[in-house]
Amino acid sequence: MPAPVIPHRFPDRRAAGRALAWALSQYADRPRLQVLALPRGGVPVAYEVAQALAAPLDVLLVRKLGVPGQPELAMGAIAEQGARVLNHDIIADLGIPPHVIEEITALEQAEIARRARAYRGQRPPPELHDKTVIIVDDGLATGATMHAAVNCVRLQQPRWITVAVPVASTESVRHLRTVADDVVAVLAVEPFYALSYWYDDFRQTSDDEVRRLLQASLPASAVPYEEGA
Repeated sequence: MPAPVIPHRFPDRRAAGRALAWALSQYADRPRLQVLALPRGGVPVAYEVAQALAAPLDVLLVRKLGVPGQPELAMGAIAEQGARVLNHDIIADLGIPPHVIEEITALEQAEIARRARAYRGQRPPPELHDKTVIIVDDGLATGATMHAAVNCVRLQQPRWITVAVPVASTESVRHLRTVADDVVAVLAVEPFYALSYWYDDFRQTSDDEVRRLLQASLPASAVPYEEGA
């Protein structure tokens, strides 16, 4: 496959996923390979990766813990199965009390449970023991959410964890290399600006699109994804 022309910005998430798939081509022959997407924006990217690598696709549910009154500022993140990462510097600088952290954590745990029902229905999360796992998102600013995702996956004792994104800040790449086995970013940039800056089309990914892409990635004989009760 010829190398793609890497743009300064990506047309959309699917195009970014195709560029990322080429950067991950060395994983195509790995046995027991699993691609996991951080919904919602990571799913269109990961779909292209999974298709190119002929690997199964599923979601890994992780939620940012936003600072009260500044929800875009992350004081940490929480993932499925209870893995949590806290930014103690932000918490100390802003004087956020423990009970507030626990209240926000409980709210985000409820959203994780809702998304699990919406995206998987009655399907359990994939078994990751002794697998090579590629965790995909549409970009990394601070890396806090992805750090929680790596911690969650690590609990299942995979053989290898690779973090893969179309674009990331250079600082987040450096940080995640301390917790993941490999980090692949098509663009590693500084200054990062906002994630939307790196996409011409950065419209929000809907729950329906997530379900559609997960269903399209399944073998024809598989039971369809349906929203759980």
